[in-house]
Amino acid sequence: MDKAGEQSTCSALDCLDLDRVVELTRELVRAPSTNEPEKGRSEASAVEVVLAWAERFGWSPVVEEVTPGRPNVIVTIEGQPGGPTLLFEGHTDVVTEGDYEAWTYDPFGAELVDGRIYGRGSADMKGGVAAFMHAARAIERQGTFAGTIKLAILCDEEEMMIGVHDFVKRGHADAVDAAIVCEPEGGEVCAVQKGAIRLRVDVTGAMAHGAMPQHGKNPISAMASFMSAVKNLESNLVAEFGTHPLLGDISLTPTHSAAGTLEQLNVIPGKALVTYDIRTIPGLDHEQLLVDIEALAKAVEDETGTSFSFETLVSRPATDTPVDHPVVVAVADAHRVVAGSEPIFGGVPGTTDGTILWRDAGLPVVVYGPGGKWIAHQVDEFVEVDELQRCAQVYVEAASRFFESAGS
Repeated sequence: MDKAGEQSTCSALDCLDLDRVVELTRELVRAPSTNEPEKGRSEASAVEVVLAWAERFGWSPVVEEVTPGRPNVIVTIEGQPGGPTLLFEGHTDVVTEGDYEAWTYDPFGAELVDGRIYGRGSADMKGGVAAFMHAARAIERQGTFAGTIKLAILCDEEEMMIGVHDFVKRGHADAVDAAIVCEPEGGEVCAVQKGAIRLRVDVTGAMAHGAMPQHGKNPISAMASFMSAVKNLESNLVAEFGTHPLLGDISLTPTHSAAGTLEQLNVIPGKALVTYDIRTIPGLDHEQLLVDIEALAKAVEDETGTSFSFETLVSRPATDTPVDHPVVVAVADAHRVVAGSEPIFGGVPGTTDGTILWRDAGLPVVVYGPGGKWIAHQVDEFVEVDELQRCAQVYVEAASRFFESAGS
């Protein structure tokens, strides 16, 4: 272990301790950083691990509580003045393990088996955090680099993204030139990602006896008409915008509905609700889409005498960084050098903190990190050690190339 403040004459890649990347990943996975206060869990346990390693590295991290027990950690590493600032971003929260008995390995055991680290968050995304922390330390140890590295290790990506909102609100992104979000993408270089809207729709009707529907206003029937109209809107949007070559189709998916009770099957309820998980692609305006959805509801209101109300719980835009932007080029070229293969350009099917960095801070964003693209949130989540270590090397090489390109 390098001591605090130690400098070295090694190259950045040679300064990278690949065994320690694995060690830090396993320590982070052992910290059960779900957001479950009733179980005494939060990101704080993972942050303790991050801070212990930061102390070993001689860093002076800024720790900011976004809400009680849910801190962000920000590290700034200064190189030679005058260069650009590159942000590496990741999150410390993980989704719950679900049914413990369904796991082959302890979800918080970080067991190393046949070249894989198993456990909740191993891919999403404690492996990415460990990789970029050690990559940053390796770049620092080489002695000189022309720019500034900033690390954002944030809370609450999995839910409302309060961590990245707070990070931007406090001005930490103001001097940043570009961001690498280190989410698991199976080795793909992702310069685009889908946007997301989570929408709650409530319908108010009038209760009545099930045998006398003429005396009520059935919100379930109204909701069914509305949902059918939304499905048609989805088809029209797909026809209008086409299938994105990296992201696929726009989708407007109902995810939850409720009305009435099973104890009163002879009663027309007074209220109903449905929620939607809407996924968008670049070019689709969220505000206009919401206007169009509300217009559909207005037509149903006029027909049924019910009333609709809407609550937008989340609105995160799709991102689309040009593939010739220096940060994308740097990651792609670094992948070529380290992996010895041509990079695959892909798209993020979900959303990351990068959507907020893109929209609210105006940052070009590329997503690249260790772990399978589809493994997140599953039982027996894992990250391949080879991929984890390769990504750490790519981060080192990408940062060096980004600083060089900005200075040339």
